[in-house]
Parts: sequence; C-alpha cells; structure tokens
Amino acid sequence: MIGANSTNHFMRLAACRFPRFVSVYVNTTQNNPMSLKGKTLFITGASRGIGLAIALRAAKDGANIAIAAKTADPNPKLPGTIYSAAAEIERAGGKALPIVCDIRFEDQIESAIAKTVEQFGGIDIVINNASAISLTNTTDTSVKKFDLMNQVNGRGTWITSKLALPYLRQSAKKGRNPHILVLAPPPDLRQMWFEANVAYTMAKYAMSLCVIGLSGELEQDGIAVNALWPMTSVETSAMANVIDPSKLSKSRATDIVSDAAYVVLNQPSTLFTGHFVIDEVILRHQGVTDFSKYKIDPNCLEKDLTPDFFLPPQPYNMPPPPLQVLKAKL
Repeated sequence: MIGANSTNHFMRLAACRFPRFVSVYVNTTQNNPMSLKGKTLFITGASRGIGLAIALRAAKDGANIAIAAKTADPNPKLPGTIYSAAAEIERAGGKALPIVCDIRFEDQIESAIAKTVEQFGGIDIVINNASAISLTNTTDTSVKKFDLMNQVNGRGTWITSKLALPYLRQSAKKGRNPHILVLAPPPDLRQMWFEANVAYTMAKYAMSLCVIGLSGELEQDGIAVNALWPMTSVETSAMANVIDPSKLSKSRATDIVSDAAYVVLNQPSTLFTGHFVIDEVILRHQGVTDFSKYKIDPNCLEKDLTPDFFLPPQPYNMPPPPLQVLKAKL
C-alpha cells in the first residue's frame, strides 16, 4: 500500500457504483502561496489528536479556531482539554475559542456555532473530525455503543454541516474560500470492511456519504466539501485504545494529516470539491518526498507501517485530473 504506486492512491468510487468519480490531479501551471490567516475554523473534537493537529497547523498562519469538544476537565485516560488545546493554539499564533460541545445534541452545536460567529464574525471552514469508534463484531457491540457511533459520526457530521451553512454561504459571497472537510474514508462496499466491525463501518461510511451528497448540493454555492483519510494508522489516544501497541508503534504522527488538510483547505473551493483525499498522496503531489519525519518509530521501514482501515491493497486506475501546487513549508 505504501511505495512506488502510492501516488496513484486517490480513491475512485467505481467499486461503489456511484455516478460521480472523485480523483485529483496536479495542475502544474499553478504555483500560488497559501495561507489561512484571518480565516475562522470550526473544528469538532479538537481537544486532542488529529483535530488539534489541524488546529495548530492553521494557528501558525494566524487563524481563528473554535474548539468544539466535550472535554473540559482533565481525564486520566485521555490527554488534553478544550482549554489546554486553546492554550497551544494561542502559543502557535492563532486565536482560540474553547467551547464545550457534544455533537450528539443539536442545541449544543447550534450554541457553539453562535458563539463562534459572535466571537469571530463568521465561519469559513468546518472540520468534521469528531468520531466514535468500536472495533467489535455484532455480538460484542452493545446497542448503546451502536447508537453512540451513529449519533457522533454520521448524524453529528450532518448536523454540524447543516447549522454552519448560513455562515459558509456568507463566506462564499465574500470570496473567502469556504470549505467543509470530513475525516472519512473513501466508501468501499466490499464485505471485507464490514464483517469484522459492521457497526463502526456503517457509522464511518455515513460520514463519507455526507461528503458525496453535500459536495453536490453545495457546489453551486461555491462551498467545497471533501474528505481526508490517512494512508497508515495514526497515533492518537483513540487508536491506542483499539489497536495492538505493536501496530501503533508502526504508525505516523498526526502532523501528516494536518499537513494534508492544510493543502486541501487552501484549494479553490469552486474547483476542488467532492474528493476523497489520502494524506500521503496529496503531499506527494505537493512535492513532499521524505515522509520519515512523520513516523512514530524512526527505525520502522515505510513498507512495515500499519495500513489504515478501508483502503484497498492495490490502487484504482485513475484518469489524470484541479489540485494547485502551492507554496508552503510543510
């Protein structure tokens, strides 16, 4: 999965029989600077992990970041709170607004979005990062856990996107390049991805379906909707609870996902939408060739890294495709 063919890994939905294919190419005629300075990001689940990493990357540019997450008090099992995340964001150069928000509840999302708009004057980017995971079979998955995953993953993503739409449309009218980015995999309906943990796969693919639907619905508004997924496992507290420690050591750091997200969020929202982006692939298109800095174990060979869920062992054959090569130090 990781090697010479990795640059062909942009996922096409041919296996799912959807009418629209999603693929990305490098338009080498473009060579523009990118920045999120002054942009306002609303990020769910940003108190730690990938959400926090994306926030910190945006903070380097001087972005405004609303941290919508549940953790207000320190948890001995999970690092970070919305307040510790806010402090990190401020130190990195951004402006932070920590908000206690459980995205299972519409009123809490509505309140969080209202607070963000009151503080920063609008919303330009929504990152649907919050997700619940349980890698259990049907027998071992409680109905409570099933409901949790579906309420957070698909339902939470849809409600957050829906309630942010008025402000994203305002952002589009002002020419501020609005984006919705969902941390979700390319949907692949083969049995192999369902049989071991059907409840989680159903819930996670609900996020993917939001990308397919919303990208078509919002294209005329100039709002980009894309998905981002890591090629390998990424070391987070959530993953530490569900995979073998030996596999976790063969993971990459959250920085690879945040660097990839940064590239996506700087693409023209009127041109770059409806794509399922793989982190390593888009960074290779961006000119990154050395991925050793992202490895948790520097001695782990690239070929031995733990592949992430939902990605096929062989790339789909893709036609060449509107990704701008942008100037930035990643």
